[in-house]
Amino acid sequence: MIGISKLYCGQVEPSDFLRYGRHSGSLPSHLLQFSEDKKPVVVWNMTRRCNLRCVHCYAHAETLEGVDDISTEQALSMIDDLAAYGAPVMLFSGGEPLVRKDLVDLARHATEKGMRAVISTNGTLITQAKAKELKSVGLSYVGISLDGLEAVHDHFRGVSGAFAKALEGIANCQAEGLKVGLRFTMNKRNVAEIPGIFRLLRDLEVPRACFYHLVYSGRGSAMIQEDLSHAETRAVLDLIMDETRKLFDAGHPKEILTVDNHADGPYVWLRLTREDPKRAEEVYELLQYNEGNNSGRGFGCISWDGKVHADQFWREHVFGNVLERPFSQIWDDPTIELLHKLKHKQAYVGGRCAKCRYLKICGGNFRARAEAVYGDVWAEDPACYLSDEEIGL
Repeated sequence: MIGISKLYCGQVEPSDFLRYGRHSGSLPSHLLQFSEDKKPVVVWNMTRRCNLRCVHCYAHAETLEGVDDISTEQALSMIDDLAAYGAPVMLFSGGEPLVRKDLVDLARHATEKGMRAVISTNGTLITQAKAKELKSVGLSYVGISLDGLEAVHDHFRGVSGAFAKALEGIANCQAEGLKVGLRFTMNKRNVAEIPGIFRLLRDLEVPRACFYHLVYSGRGSAMIQEDLSHAETRAVLDLIMDETRKLFDAGHPKEILTVDNHADGPYVWLRLTREDPKRAEEVYELLQYNEGNNSGRGFGCISWDGKVHADQFWREHVFGNVLERPFSQIWDDPTIELLHKLKHKQAYVGGRCAKCRYLKICGGNFRARAEAVYGDVWAEDPACYLSDEEIGL
């Protein structure tokens, strides 16, 4: 994640890591990316079932019918292992996590074990009663996915009324005092909706939004031609920075992040070198703490069937299965070659990434996109939009 509001608008200063320390157990959620120990934040796609059918779903989610692969008892044991291992956050995702009746009990178990529990949801199933339940277990955050305003969102979700139900879910979370934010996956079909999303943040008093770059995975693989061009990506980053600044200057600061393209960090820094060189120095320091993409190191995924992956988008590579072996043992196994290399991937990336002056603050970006386009795990990320001149070639 790249904190646009923090880097561009100065809502986080370089001294924060000194104020909080750099161990994940003592860091607030928005600074976990700066931790020294890098115990992984774990996404658990707890079900493949979903009540919607989104065109860009990375999980190839299915209908509501069916039985989940991991039982409640097995999930409790898995959470015990993750908590003992020191994983600071567990993100319950899907499919749609709220279709599992044991979500609240499992989230409660995670928080009781000292983890922070968050959910990623389409928001349509968050009734007033469900929001109250989620609040009662100490849930840290609810991320609700929107793909635009009503017409565009409902088209992406494949269900009329999905937008209205998602807004109801947001309101129900707010009524219970649950921190709620928006998740928006950018592509050619919805990029024009971004100003509307910023208006929604202000009008609904939603404190946070994450703008995701498209990753070529699941049903999103069929949308590779819908990804933004390099020029379009640069333009949208400028738009996001401008809209973030407008809210900040108007006294309505929001936490705005971009996700899944670590070229955004150097791009923000390059803009600041022109606009505010002093702030640019501080931002470069923060970006070095960030260390860029952390798939396979500070970030991991457990699939609905127990398989362990480097992240939720990259399911072509399986490192083990928590139904057969604890996550903690899998994650630290030096004999799993790809997983071991991902923890030191700066030594292995090729192409433009290997020669890039920002390698230490980008981390080689997304390996899943490189493999999807070039068939090579270690090739350059095709979504990097920085010019040869900007990266020092």
